[in-house]
Amino acid sequence: MIVLDLDGTLTNSKKEMTPRTRAALLRAEEKGVTVVLASGRPTYGITALADELDLKTYGGYILAFNGGRITDSRTGRVVYDQPLDPAVVPPLYDMVKASGMEMLTYQDEKIAATKKANKYVLHEAFINKMPVVEYDDFVNQVRYPINKCLVVGDPAPLHQLELEVVEAFKGRMDAYRSAGFFLECVPPGIDKSNSLRQLIKKLGISREQVIACGDGYNDQSMIEFAGLGVAMANAPKDIQDKADYITYSNEEDGVAHVVEKFL
Repeated sequence: MIVLDLDGTLTNSKKEMTPRTRAALLRAEEKGVTVVLASGRPTYGITALADELDLKTYGGYILAFNGGRITDSRTGRVVYDQPLDPAVVPPLYDMVKASGMEMLTYQDEKIAATKKANKYVLHEAFINKMPVVEYDDFVNQVRYPINKCLVVGDPAPLHQLELEVVEAFKGRMDAYRSAGFFLECVPPGIDKSNSLRQLIKKLGISREQVIACGDGYNDQSMIEFAGLGVAMANAPKDIQDKADYITYSNEEDGVAHVVEKFL
């Protein structure tokens, strides 16, 4: 199995997978390697890349919401799901609005946001190739269950809000930043390695048979968990220090290099 983060790992700065990387992964799939796309993105925001890699034919998996939901690409069936407690959404919303920031979640193939025109909301829409709908009454318009909320804002004030949210929802919800302007609000214990552990148990694969590639702090746990943990050259130094191997950057086909070298 090879587990791949998307942004900053599988895709380049244009959020695209290069022909070389795609060809290398397709060859690996033909040899029986299971490909897992593991991202903080919603499921729909991963499906285009899953289609490019023909995961439906080869039996790959989409590990979305940073591990909150795993979908079998061959059948479309959700094999693992841990939604956010709906009771945390109203008080979270109140904190976000009081701080002058915006928040969003995902409803089928759309992003539901408190403000459609916000530049950070539009950036999330660009990353996932999903349209945005504005909810005037966010808390009551959202259709539950949901797997996460994303709070967006300028980095400095968002960091302050992060500290307050972590303290206010301790034990009920985890919050961490996936980018300076993105605060991920997810069920407690949601983590790529925890979900990956569930998946390999189901498939009868040992952790020694897993390669995991990533570039961010939300990838650290799976890099440490995998038999071969790979950090991208564009990853922070402390993430690279946790890896067994450092490959080229996401602009230099780093994932293709790993596939060609190890698979």
